[in-house]
Formats: sequence, C-alpha cells, structure tokens
Amino acid sequence: MKVLLHICCGPCALYPLAALRGEGMSVTGFFCNHNIHPYQEYERRRDTALQMARLEGLELTVRDDYRLEEFLANVAAAPENRCAYCYASRLDLAAAAAHQAGFAAFTSSLFYSRYQNHDLMRQKAEEAAARHGVAFLYRDFRPGWQEGIRRSKELGLYRQQYCGCIYSEKERYQPRERP
Repeated sequence: MKVLLHICCGPCALYPLAALRGEGMSVTGFFCNHNIHPYQEYERRRDTALQMARLEGLELTVRDDYRLEEFLANVAAAPENRCAYCYASRLDLAAAAAHQAGFAAFTSSLFYSRYQNHDLMRQKAEEAAARHGVAFLYRDFRPGWQEGIRRSKELGLYRQQYCGCIYSEKERYQPRERP
C-alpha cells in the first residue's frame, strides 16, 4: 500500500517510518508544519526532516510555507484550543496531498508523540480523510518512543524541546500549573 506520512519533524518520523515499512508499505514523507515558531526553528526542523529523509532513503515532499499569521489568527482568541486547529490544519493538508497524488492512505508522525492528544488527532484525521476522499491509516506509534529517541541520537538529528507553536515554546519556559 502507498502511504503518505505527514512528518512533524525528523526524529518523530523515524519509528513510524520503520513500522510502516515493516508492514510492507511504500512510504513517502510530507513535511507541512506552518505553525512552528520562531522561523529559525521552522527552518531547523524542515532541514532536519530533509536530513532524516536522505539518511533513511525516504522520498520527502516539503510544503515550504510559513503561515504564522494564519495560525495566530485562528488560535489567538482561544489559545487553549490551539491544538485542535493545529492538528486539523496540518492533517487536512496531508489528506489533500495524499488524495491529489493518488496515495491509498495517509497517516502522521504526530501519532508517535506521548504528549499529543491522540483521540483529538484521530478525530481530525478522520474528518480530513472524509473531506478529501482518502483513507486515514491509524497507528499508535507511541510504543516505539524510546526506539525513536535512540535512533535519532544515533543519527545525530536535531531534537527539539517543544511541540512547535509559540504557546508551547512559552510553556517550555513557563510551565502551566497542573491541577
């Protein structure tokens, strides 16, 4: 099966790529992350995804548009709901790209993260799949968390310290109080 793998960053893609290939799937990468802040961080993650793709022999399409203003316009009024917009916008672009290029399905390296809301991501991916007429391939890649970290360090890939948006960067330095 031909699968388009949305890639949030190079390190997070390593385990999902290996798992999908291990299932006999033909995988193409798709880097599309217009929410990453600041711009230098966006460039570093894009370049690391390209580096990972070269090292892993992965064909990678890069949608290289940085739409910070659009992201902020959609989340500034209610930043507590930013993840829903972030997931939906990126997964929708991945579903559209998968459909347009004739892939059987799409998925995302976002499902590798122990820190993301998997139920919400899955909902947004399924909605995008229905909108664009392409299958969404759900896999819970979290069991490979440590393996992905090990491999990314072995390959010398840049490993970021926050999810990517301006709000998560703030929380990195000023953590929210836990109830």
